[in-house]
Amino acid sequence: MPLAAIILAAGKGVRMQSELPKVFHQVLGKPLLQYVIEAVQQLSPQKICVVVGYKKESIIDYFKGFGLEFVVQEQQLGTGHAVMQARENLKDFSGEVLVLNGDMPLMKPETLQNLVKFHRAQGAAATVLTARIANPGAFGRIVRDNLGAVWKIVEKKDAAPAELKINEINTGTFCFDAQSLFAILEKITPENAQKEYYVTDTIALLKAEGKPVFAFVTEDGREALGVNTREELAVLEKMLSAQPWGAHKG
Repeated sequence: MPLAAIILAAGKGVRMQSELPKVFHQVLGKPLLQYVIEAVQQLSPQKICVVVGYKKESIIDYFKGFGLEFVVQEQQLGTGHAVMQARENLKDFSGEVLVLNGDMPLMKPETLQNLVKFHRAQGAAATVLTARIANPGAFGRIVRDNLGAVWKIVEKKDAAPAELKINEINTGTFCFDAQSLFAILEKITPENAQKEYYVTDTIALLKAEGKPVFAFVTEDGREALGVNTREELAVLEKMLSAQPWGAHKG
């Protein structure tokens, strides 16, 4: 089955207190986004679409030799809106689509490969990559039903007190059936605390339509770590300096 990828890289990253786009900050001499792109490239997808916005020219120029397609998100209206910007690029594509954040340099190619394999084996419309961590913090929570099946993803700002106690979190990485993805994105609404279009809302909507939705749990919760502050950037740099991510240092 063909594979494509959409990498979200449009945000400024206000808390970084920098004029650089968030994904353009460097760790061990490489932009955060480059780690994600190189991990995805190891799966040999037909297309890699990178959604850019803030200071897009800098990102497009730097990565012009990487075989990518760039999609512009003019307004920052949420992750669901960002993914929808790639619809035209994938209008003739039939297969699976990986959706990833561009600020997660610890994501391993093997994990992405296993996610895709699991998704295909289940015949899923959508599979979210999850992790179980002791302190879920600002991550979205995975809400399961009484039988243990994935029901929905709740962002922290929209979570009820009981949901905040859930320690299984959304990594922000998904595998979708392409047709199911773009059809369901038409139905998401900004009815949430952020007033944004969340790609996470696709899970509950697909579930409501009776489509098969699953979660695949990564064994290493560190892969879910992204960057919002300079302190978090420093933490990731220490991690990337050590195994098992040493191979990323090329």
